[in-house]
Amino acid sequence: MTQSVTKTNLTMLKKLLIFTVVMFGFGYALVPMYEKFCEVTGINNLLQPDTVDKNIKVDTTRLIALEFDANVRGLPWQFRPLQSNAKIHPGESIEIMYEIRNDSDQKLSAQAIPSYSPRFLEKHLKKFECFCFTKQTLEPGEVRQMPVKFVIDPQLPADIGTVTISYTFFSLETGK
Repeated sequence: MTQSVTKTNLTMLKKLLIFTVVMFGFGYALVPMYEKFCEVTGINNLLQPDTVDKNIKVDTTRLIALEFDANVRGLPWQFRPLQSNAKIHPGESIEIMYEIRNDSDQKLSAQAIPSYSPRFLEKHLKKFECFCFTKQTLEPGEVRQMPVKFVIDPQLPADIGTVTISYTFFSLETGK
């Protein structure tokens, strides 16, 4: 009977080891699978330049009020848009400058994450240059001006007259 129990235990141990290796492999492959899924479906492409249709027509019959916001989380940085609002025609491209300053005595890295209001604006906002596409590293006391260039698609619903574009810098330093 002892030999039977030992054999059963060894069989169970082998199954558990195989299961562990398979689960580790699945966990390891999950990130590339998620990135590929997002690439195929167009989800989570906030940090990549958009392709802008060169034949886009400017809708001069309406104006959209733009409001700009800037925030910092977990960093001794000051961050602001150089202009807090603007008005544009849908289809018209615009460049807005933001300024960032590292108030610390350390070199720090961070990434800006965009958010929009109304929520579905991301479908109609086409950014072709943005500091949010790459990690930003600032030296102690460094001040930098960074552009955002974009266009709002004329297909934006006509009842939307005001949109807000916000960026929040999050620290990329461990333990910060």
